[in-house]
Amino acid sequence: MSSRLIGVGVGPGDPELVTVKGVNALRAAEVVVVPVMDSGERGRAEATVLHYVPSEKVVRVVFALNERSDRARREAAWDAAGERVAQLLRERGTVAFATIGDPNVYSTFTYLAQTVAGLVPGTVVKTVPGITAMQDLAARSGAVLTEGTEPLTLVPVTAGASVLKDALAGPGTVVAYKFGRQAGEVAEALRETGRLDDAVWGSALGLETESIRPAAELDGAPLPYLSTLIAPARREGGRGGKL
Repeated sequence: MSSRLIGVGVGPGDPELVTVKGVNALRAAEVVVVPVMDSGERGRAEATVLHYVPSEKVVRVVFALNERSDRARREAAWDAAGERVAQLLRERGTVAFATIGDPNVYSTFTYLAQTVAGLVPGTVVKTVPGITAMQDLAARSGAVLTEGTEPLTLVPVTAGASVLKDALAGPGTVVAYKFGRQAGEVAEALRETGRLDDAVWGSALGLETESIRPAAELDGAPLPYLSTLIAPARREGGRGGKL
């Protein structure tokens, strides 16, 4: 039987946002891998998974998730994680990898799957979609992501605040991920493009430390790394104005 690696999106942190299909995939797998930083603390994916599977079924694999500058260290961590998951696949057959959000949206699962495919030829790779942070923030804040013919642009601010500013100058709603460390630059980009008043940001969605605030309250102080921003499209003309 072929080895199977399944990337399961477990949402942004609220255990109730894991899909039925996601829960079934976690429970059906021989083992569930969760990514952890090399510092060892429990991440959101692991905390969410433990609501649905016993701890003895969970295997923690270190990724250098907080490494941005040392490429060699980051690549070494990915290689080591791939080797560990490849070993589990050879021993167990079916491995689920739990990732926050969706496994096809800025997820470490992408790098893992590429590595494992080379180590265990013939591995079947599948994904189970998950609720994203932008969907959860939209629901919790009342922000409408798209109407009619509006585009939706998703920008990781790790690519630079200038990339976000270019997106804000365009049409439609703009969502920014991972902007916490550049909160001051993000606030300035919103002001310069006239998109500040309607924008909202959130962090730790669905958790006890959840924070959802108007972007107008950004004061330049650093925020949690995984903060999410929604800058809704400029809308005029009333209901159906963008159809």
